[in-house]
Amino acid sequence: MMNLPTPALHFFADLSVQVDKPHEVGQTQHGVRRLIPILGGQVQAQGWTARVLPGGADFQLIVNERMAELDARYVIETDGGDLIYVQNRAVRTAAPEVMAKLVRGEPVAPELVYFRCSPSFETASASLGWINERLFVGTGARHPDRVVMRFFEVT
Repeated sequence: MMNLPTPALHFFADLSVQVDKPHEVGQTQHGVRRLIPILGGQVQAQGWTARVLPGGADFQLIVNERMAELDARYVIETDGGDLIYVQNRAVRTAAPEVMAKLVRGEPVAPELVYFRCSPSFETASASLGWINERLFVGTGARHPDRVVMRFFEVT
């Protein structure tokens, strides 16, 4: 048997992303499609901070009464002026009555929802270029006006 390293998690950043009201596309052949505009937000990382730029969106597919697939795409700008493109794919599951509250924009206790994500980053920044070459995972919580997430580098 090969001696392979066991991956570990190292804190990368906390994000608070402000969102607008959803645009409901409606029931399609794959599920209920929604688009949620991203208005802005803040990023607190180890040794640097950033802001979420307005103009991104979270493209959601409500697969069934228990599960949603999320695909958010947006840009963050570091305090040093570097730009980072973020694509964050996520799975959110909960009991049907909890998911219904989330879809309606009502507050829900985060511990009632399984919200896990896999963000990826692209940047031209020399100092942050290493993030182009790493895997990340995260956890999150949806609030009526924002999404909060904690991202970890898989080491």
